[in-house]
Amino acid sequence: MNNSFSENHPVILPPAMLGMLGGGQLGRFFVIAAHEMGYQVTVLDPDANSPAGKIADLHICAAFDDKAALADLAQNCAAITTEFENVPADSLSFLAESTVVRPSAYSVAIAQHRVSEKNFLKQAGLPVAPYEVINQVEDLPSDDSDIYPAILKVARFGYDGKGQARVVNQHEAQVAFQQFEREECVLEKMLKLDYEVSVVLARDVQGNVATFPTSENSHLNGILDVSIVPARGSDAINHQAQKLAILVAEKLDYTGVMGVEFFVCNGELLVNEMAPRPHNSGHYTIDACVTNQFEQQVRVLTGLPLGNSRQHSPAVMVNILGDIWPVDAETQAQVEPAWQQAFSNGQLKMHLYGKQQARTGRKMGHFTVINASRDEALKQAMQVRADLNIGK
Repeated sequence: MNNSFSENHPVILPPAMLGMLGGGQLGRFFVIAAHEMGYQVTVLDPDANSPAGKIADLHICAAFDDKAALADLAQNCAAITTEFENVPADSLSFLAESTVVRPSAYSVAIAQHRVSEKNFLKQAGLPVAPYEVINQVEDLPSDDSDIYPAILKVARFGYDGKGQARVVNQHEAQVAFQQFEREECVLEKMLKLDYEVSVVLARDVQGNVATFPTSENSHLNGILDVSIVPARGSDAINHQAQKLAILVAEKLDYTGVMGVEFFVCNGELLVNEMAPRPHNSGHYTIDACVTNQFEQQVRVLTGLPLGNSRQHSPAVMVNILGDIWPVDAETQAQVEPAWQQAFSNGQLKMHLYGKQQARTGRKMGHFTVINASRDEALKQAMQVRADLNIGK
């Protein structure tokens, strides 16, 4: 990998102030990585108690489209990035007029809109599941279409299973479309999957790419539950997933950290989604890789050479959702989960995000078990998962 940088892209060094649009857990990990490298961070997020805002050097508590707040952010930061794809692309364009912004508004605009995303992938020659674009009821295929059974997905603001409905015929699709208030949707054929994988990568402004190992993922109620790394599938599938992920980034001329999700169907890979940011399935990199995905995000943003993405230990990551906080029958107060039992595992690395209130389906944290043996890491992770009543 060539790490030489031209004078057109000067390196931003500590203790420069960096900007983060978004104050969730991904932003929090970015702040931690930036602080460890000697940078300062300003977070812009409308939540006064945002996990990232609470540990940032400065928290601008404002909406993502607040022009005055954006101008303040641009004036005080040497470079700005984002932690989630639903930040308004127009805000990124506004910031880019006066400071460095990575990834670009163009990249985020495509990734945050399912129709644009699917069309981009298809036009780039990448393998995708059969789909139809739905703008009105009349666009929904008749019952004899081979696209059924299918999943109807809203084009914008759908994530973690939200804004999606499984349908087996035109009538069910019509009902779901009405429930989505006739917003633009994608109707995607529901395939029988072998399993799912993802690849997280970093691509710098020079086009250099560093990929992390392919992750095998399982979901629960539409939300990522467990990631096993390296994935247990064939080396051929794992390598091909990385090649396709790199191709996605190159076709998009992407600069930043990106997660690309894949279906494995009949031994073949299909691109499912791309996320223009660090990815939930890449959280294992914090504990199991030489350079984690958030340090890579800092490096790309500041023009530093990419770090070594080598995985030094097999790992299994498990999401912790708000579902596991039981409620006391008498006081109706939330009770903390069995943390002591979880911490009794010496191979476990716990990461709680500092969110004030646990809610069903809300990502409150994750843990990663690392071990010299992937199978042993999985066995231990599943034991901790059971101890914490995850998935019960």
